[in-house]
Amino acid sequence: MSQRSFGPKRKCFCPRSGLSENSPAIYRWGAVAKSKQSAKRTAENRARIWEQPSTSAVRYTDYLINLDLLPALKCWAILVSSAPRTISIYVSLGKAARTFKQSLVRTAVICLALTSSYAQTQRDAFSKWRPTHELAGVNYVGSAACAQCHAPLTAKRLANPMSRALAPVESCEILKTHARLNFRNGPYGYQIARAGNRSIYTISDSHGSISEPILYCFGQGKAGQTYVFQHRGIFYESRVSYYQEIQGLDFTILHSHSVPESLDEGLGRPMTMEAAQGCFACHSTAAVSAAQLQLDHLAPGVSCEGCHGPGEKHIAAIKSGNKNLQIFNPAKLDADELSQEVCGACHVGFEKALLMPKQGGMNNLRYQPYRIFNSRGHSGDARISCVACHDPHDKLSEDTSFYDAKCLACHLAARNEEKTNARSAPFCPVSKQQCTTCHMPKIELPGGHAKFTDHWIRIVKPGEPPPN
Repeated sequence: MSQRSFGPKRKCFCPRSGLSENSPAIYRWGAVAKSKQSAKRTAENRARIWEQPSTSAVRYTDYLINLDLLPALKCWAILVSSAPRTISIYVSLGKAARTFKQSLVRTAVICLALTSSYAQTQRDAFSKWRPTHELAGVNYVGSAACAQCHAPLTAKRLANPMSRALAPVESCEILKTHARLNFRNGPYGYQIARAGNRSIYTISDSHGSISEPILYCFGQGKAGQTYVFQHRGIFYESRVSYYQEIQGLDFTILHSHSVPESLDEGLGRPMTMEAAQGCFACHSTAAVSAAQLQLDHLAPGVSCEGCHGPGEKHIAAIKSGNKNLQIFNPAKLDADELSQEVCGACHVGFEKALLMPKQGGMNNLRYQPYRIFNSRGHSGDARISCVACHDPHDKLSEDTSFYDAKCLACHLAARNEEKTNARSAPFCPVSKQQCTTCHMPKIELPGGHAKFTDHWIRIVKPGEPPPN
């Protein structure tokens, strides 16, 4: 067997990923040259992806994971990704090796204990539920039912962009206001044409054409909008998307820009049923039932039950006076669980990014939970979760000054300010205003025709590429 080299050229993957000077010290100590791809495979094995439903009766729509193991995944990833460095330390310690070995054993025991303790405290089916999961035997009731008790929140959430994450073609505002959109790729022409309350997606060349009616519009169109249609009974993601910045069509992100070899190839990306379920589960509510797409039951966008789970048993519990409210309440989770497992179910958290080649590459600028998880000094604090800055029941603020108060809730405002239990993070020597413009800059996503706020909070150096 050939000996593997662990020279200084590459750093290993570990849960905070990317290993830069902005990574927490607890993770940087293991910076050895193990390839990220190898570590991805290791973590994939540790995640125990199965083809059968787990004993928790909670189903992922894209893959199945034993949820009891998720808290231990980060711990195992640290241990495994640092293995080469650990071995070298062990060899160099000599007489101290025994003590070091005992420490490693304790670490492994702690990892396993995390699994056990989590299983003990998460017995209730609703506490295990997460967005995009299916809860067997519980029906969705619709936001109108929620409004009977939660009218203010139900009305206010309509201003949130998540409520417009998907629209059926007949109510799609972008296509209603753009009667004809065109794009050309070599000999192939693309057109989306409005006809009544329908929009027809067409690819053509000098020899023929293929036309299909668009079924759903994904995304509200503030940055972009992609279209889903069926061709020969298979769902397709359109090869071209609408982009607000150019008021027109261009290649859909992650799609090939090369000239296709045929009309069929140029249509777009054929979606497996699992992929289609994953897309609809994140952009709509109640689209998946019994592991099948149920588009006749779909509620466009992310509604109340998209984040709190199906409400049938909750309503029954309220009517009967049952103290077990039978609903998922994200407020009971700690900051990491909330951001990574709830918001990250769709916005892509650490575990999901971990399983992607190169953690999604530059495209992970859009993976806010993954990137905030990498932010040095901004994890482990109960206040640092997505909802610390963003109210999922209200509109998204685009005023940078709005977020200054969020930063100053933890950071000191001046050098001479006295630290308190609530505010002890260091002050910024540059300014106490417009914090996000420096520490969470907007970055252009190649091919995306839009700038995305980078949630990898850090001191950004001029000319430095975004960390991955």
